[in-house]
Amino acid sequence: MNRWIKALRAFAVAAVTSFCIVAAAQVPAPPEIAARSYLLVDVTANQVLAQKDIDSPVEPASLTKLMTAYLVFDALKSQKITLQQTLPVSTRAWKMPGARMFIDPKMKVPVEDLLKGLIVQSGNDATIALAEGVGGTVEHFVDLMNEQAKALGLANTTYKNPEGLATPGHTTTARDLSVLATRLMRDFPQYMYFYAIKKYRLPGTPSTNDTNRNVLLFRDPTVDGLKTGHTDAAGYCMIVTAKRDFPNLSSGRRLLSIVLGAASENARANESQKLLNWGYTAFDAVRLFDANQPVATPPVWKGTGSTIKLGRPEPIVVAVPAGSASKIKTEVARPDPLVAPFTKLQPVGSLKVTLADQPVAEVPLLALEPVEQASVLGRAWDAIRLWIK
Repeated sequence: MNRWIKALRAFAVAAVTSFCIVAAAQVPAPPEIAARSYLLVDVTANQVLAQKDIDSPVEPASLTKLMTAYLVFDALKSQKITLQQTLPVSTRAWKMPGARMFIDPKMKVPVEDLLKGLIVQSGNDATIALAEGVGGTVEHFVDLMNEQAKALGLANTTYKNPEGLATPGHTTTARDLSVLATRLMRDFPQYMYFYAIKKYRLPGTPSTNDTNRNVLLFRDPTVDGLKTGHTDAAGYCMIVTAKRDFPNLSSGRRLLSIVLGAASENARANESQKLLNWGYTAFDAVRLFDANQPVATPPVWKGTGSTIKLGRPEPIVVAVPAGSASKIKTEVARPDPLVAPFTKLQPVGSLKVTLADQPVAEVPLLALEPVEQASVLGRAWDAIRLWIK
């Protein structure tokens, strides 16, 4: 029994990340990207397509505001605040340097407008107003940011403020930013429309900062987010996501590009566009199984059912070099024997995907339905059968 439990625990650990990806030998070389570090992720397949120095510490600049937004969205989702609720503007928020939405202490501003100020205008004043509204104080909000970073597994990220102004020790990595951006989109899809807004300003305020700095929103109709950032130390940074139609994927195919430390606003946009275009043309997305489709139906011992259906609640998609889909092979790895009980969505095995005998992905498989423990008599009978087996 201990052997089976240990095997199941091993698969559970593998399932902490949805897909465990290993680069295949046939992966095409990415284009030259003029940036200190970069990362291209196929969000639909949950695969890294290209990378450079993704664990090097960097200043996140205004990319910090992704975590600020994460906490505000979480407060909205849990109904601690509402979009229509108004928040006061403190003197601290009013006096923030850098990009602003031009709010002042005479105002009470709806959360929805503050979010637009945070995301579209990258306003540091809006950021502080939201941090105080959600966390009580900026300092407590920063504590919440670091707690959330740990919960998301951002092992190399430390926040010192919610707006991203340069501060010693305020650092992250491209890898951590990809996890944060992906979780932001996955956990709060109902609020992602904020990131596609091209222009915004609060009525009665100056129009000198009303245009989203993500210029790809204006150049590429498939781009719908996310954020830019810049400080002298960080250089010009950009996290961009796009969703394009793709054969056999009814919901489309989403990529995420992260470019850090480019030389200019135009350079970060050009390099991001280059990465996205390359990812869509150099790789095909292949749907192996539909959502809730059994990948395998192995036998179960000591359960009320004789088999268990293994699969995923979402489609299983892998990205492979263009034109190589016919070479994909799959193999199910699982503990044997499988002994009930099993709860729904419990990790039970994995699907190993190879291309020309090279590993591409290992996808954790989950129990699509629960299998309860059998009666005493049923368990005893299966115990005898297992002993003979």
